[in-house]
Amino acid sequence: MIGRDQQADQLQALRREAAQLRQALTSHALVDQAIGVLITVGGLRPEQGWDVLKHVSQHTNTKLREVARCLVRWPASRQLPEVIRRALPAAVEYARNNASTAAAGAGDREDEAEAEVWCGQAG
Repeated sequence: MIGRDQQADQLQALRREAAQLRQALTSHALVDQAIGVLITVGGLRPEQGWDVLKHVSQHTNTKLREVARCLVRWPASRQLPEVIRRALPAAVEYARNNASTAAAGAGDREDEAEAEVWCGQAG
């Protein structure tokens, strides 16, 4: 038989897991939308759009979901944070030249402090 403390712990763990799953669903949809922007604006294939997102995230030390959020808002706002705007052309070129979607290794990543990038409300 499970005691009340164990039940409370299990309930709390389930609530945390549910919150994490909700966040993952939101992030996944946002990433898919950002890939759609890259496909449209950059004339890329979906796997290349994914490569661009990863490349920008890794080379700007910005969370992928924040890069995605910025890219989704870009067509309407016509603005990108400077760090993403500078990294985007190289990322598109990288994706076009590396059609196979091999993950960029950690050795390609520069050791920089995490970039402060904010594109609006968390979603």
